[in-house]
Amino acid sequence: MGTGETLREFTTLRFTTSGSVDDGKSTLIGRLLLDSKVLLEDQLAAVARTTARNGADGLDLSLFTDGLTAEREQGITIDVAWRYFATPRRRFIIADTPGHEQYTRNMVTGASTASLSIVLADAARGLATQTRRHAAIASLLAIPHVILAVNKMDLAGWSRERFDAIAGEFAGIARSLGLARVTAIPLSALEGDMVVSRGENLSWYAGPTLLEALEAASPVDPVTALRFPVQLVSRSRFGEKADRRAYLGRVESGTIAVGDTVVVRPSGVEAKVAEIVTLEGTLEAAGAGRSLSVVLDRQVDVARGDILTHRHDAPAVARRFTARLAWLDRDALVTGRRYWLKQGTKSVRATVDDVLHRLDLASLTPDASAQALEFNDLGLARLTVASPLAVDPYRANRHTGSFVLIDDATHRTVAGGMVEEVARD
Repeated sequence: MGTGETLREFTTLRFTTSGSVDDGKSTLIGRLLLDSKVLLEDQLAAVARTTARNGADGLDLSLFTDGLTAEREQGITIDVAWRYFATPRRRFIIADTPGHEQYTRNMVTGASTASLSIVLADAARGLATQTRRHAAIASLLAIPHVILAVNKMDLAGWSRERFDAIAGEFAGIARSLGLARVTAIPLSALEGDMVVSRGENLSWYAGPTLLEALEAASPVDPVTALRFPVQLVSRSRFGEKADRRAYLGRVESGTIAVGDTVVVRPSGVEAKVAEIVTLEGTLEAAGAGRSLSVVLDRQVDVARGDILTHRHDAPAVARRFTARLAWLDRDALVTGRRYWLKQGTKSVRATVDDVLHRLDLASLTPDASAQALEFNDLGLARLTVASPLAVDPYRANRHTGSFVLIDDATHRTVAGGMVEEVARD
């Protein structure tokens, strides 16, 4: 086993499935789980009973992921269904996201932490508007690898020409959106061809099966810049520094170590890390994903929402920036209106100054004449926040480059945002 295979064996891949309604997302995930032999006997028995009650034979594979009662009644995925499974080569976390445009917000949520996105297309119907929207969201969220799964090849007579036409059309969409890594795979989730096993009906296709492509995919490169958003400030009652404050939170990226000089953003105050404490005891260093308490060597002014970082790779501190928005509310964006902007553990007042453009999903070109964003629109806007905010461009750091906008009156989450460019005051 080579170095790359050893790494993948212990690396978890987060991926999402998306596409238009009835493209077969839930059935595909059911097939992947079934043929990977990760389902328990009681799960198989329960789905077999439900399938029989619905008057069908065998197993309705979509029932393995469509868990909500409303989903089963309507035959569509509404919520994000999370599934976990492993093969001998690596571990996976799947987010099966809704296909209907009404639930685009769920798709944005499910894809926000993904390293790969499977975008389904129906071989018989071809690419739909919602397929384009999901490809655009994959670009918006900087997902590095997209797999175009051309499903239901059995309904298209296993036609190579049909697959090539759909793959070629999607390749043009990918170029327009700046999606660099796209793998197109013909398959049938219902019959099982090219999902886990190759099957017998697509002998003209020489590429990887879906599972092979997933096992070989590279995860998002880890961000080395330290970002430690403070969630809670409390008086330390443990360790050698029991009379000092402890700053609780999670290391979102990078590494923090005892002895490091850290900078508090946005204030710019510096101090050294005196102690790192977890529930299991003290540590000399901690990396991304660890929840812990940091004790500094002196008293400094640190509040919830501040970020601890290193001086040499600190985020920008700004009050104005441009951001790409996925508008998720039925009420249109109102420029000049104040919203709450929530970034990690910090909340500040924000104003959307103007809409720079809206993405036209038909042509995949920016429409600079747009004055507002409507439900499910994707666009670029300029924002101003009431107090300085430590931010990174989203493509440099997902954690400090992303945020949500919340309506002050209704408390609804109205938009997901990704910082594009920070204004230099």
